[in-house]
Amino acid sequence: MDTLQVLVVDDEAGMRHSVKRALANHAIELPDIEGAVTFEVQTAESGERALEVLATRTFDIMLLDHKMGGMTGVDVLEQLRQRELDMLVIMITAFATIETAVRATKSGAFDFIAKPFTPDELKETIRKTAAHLVIQRQARRLAAEKRQVRFEFISVLGHELKAPLGAIESYLNLLHDRVAGNDLKSYDQMIERCLLRAGGMRKLIADLLDLTRIESGQKKRELATVDISAIAEHAIEGVLPTASQHGVTINLERAGNLTMTADQGELSIVLNNLVSNAVKYNRDNGRVDVSLAGDDDWVTITVQDTGIGLTEQEAAKLFKDFARIKNDKTRDIPGSGLGLSIVKKIAGLYGGNVTLQSQPDTGSTFTVQLSRNPQGSSDESPGSNQLAARN
Repeated sequence: MDTLQVLVVDDEAGMRHSVKRALANHAIELPDIEGAVTFEVQTAESGERALEVLATRTFDIMLLDHKMGGMTGVDVLEQLRQRELDMLVIMITAFATIETAVRATKSGAFDFIAKPFTPDELKETIRKTAAHLVIQRQARRLAAEKRQVRFEFISVLGHELKAPLGAIESYLNLLHDRVAGNDLKSYDQMIERCLLRAGGMRKLIADLLDLTRIESGQKKRELATVDISAIAEHAIEGVLPTASQHGVTINLERAGNLTMTADQGELSIVLNNLVSNAVKYNRDNGRVDVSLAGDDDWVTITVQDTGIGLTEQEAAKLFKDFARIKNDKTRDIPGSGLGLSIVKKIAGLYGGNVTLQSQPDTGSTFTVQLSRNPQGSSDESPGSNQLAARN
């Protein structure tokens, strides 16, 4: 339950007491706020006293009388504009004239209420003001979070691009200076390293585009009946050259109904990432087992490798975008840190999830479940253990 602090400024003791009594046990429900909002009321008998109180503590809402002995309500508002307080002001006036309302609004008042007013009129005015205050603060908080996310995103992106760009630049300088003489074959390794680094950056950009399209909801989904088995075969075919270089064998097992209504591109991303990672993080002469199973409600994709595996502590770090495990075993393995995070988001589009079982030096098993008839997000999917996957 949230409590908003209210300051009542009026030179009439009866008015201060009436407002305080009306709001003492009053509670309201506001959108996006769990529980009721209540009010704690403090009073001040003059504008001068109100400014003294505001110098020592903060308030959310102020009910300010327009006509008082000494400083007027407008005088107080002028002082408050210089302080830039996070507070909304309701002007209390004995005459509900347009001129008074315009003047109060220009001076910074959010609303006004005319004397005499009933408790119900007071509560309705307070409700509108509290609702606006909450929305205003939420908007500022969301804007601040957006700036922070943008800053973190650019920082991480800059970090991820700095190393490959630096490497390419170094190799190009070596080529420019002809450090290996005039034999072109002497530069083959440098060129291959440049191409490898450029390919890594291209993969990072492609993953970023996929991620932003999915998270923004702007990706156009083309739903049709697709055969997951055919998509898996295509994904395996794409990594066979790399697998052959390291003696990694890939096996595909199928069971049940493997057709479903889905976006073929999304399922291609899922299987391409799962299979390519299983090869990348495997050991020489290792094995990858891809299993596809379908029943009336779910299609399950399981990719098991005999690779380097992960500890529980390492697995726990893989929930965020750009998260990569960097150690002696993974140091030279390229990746964007996004691919399997995208897999988790796509699984969520199908009411599914991603889970992982892994042991160091033994291997990892990633399991993706996709609902044939998704009714909600991944939070409603089966299984309590969800994991953003490894890259």
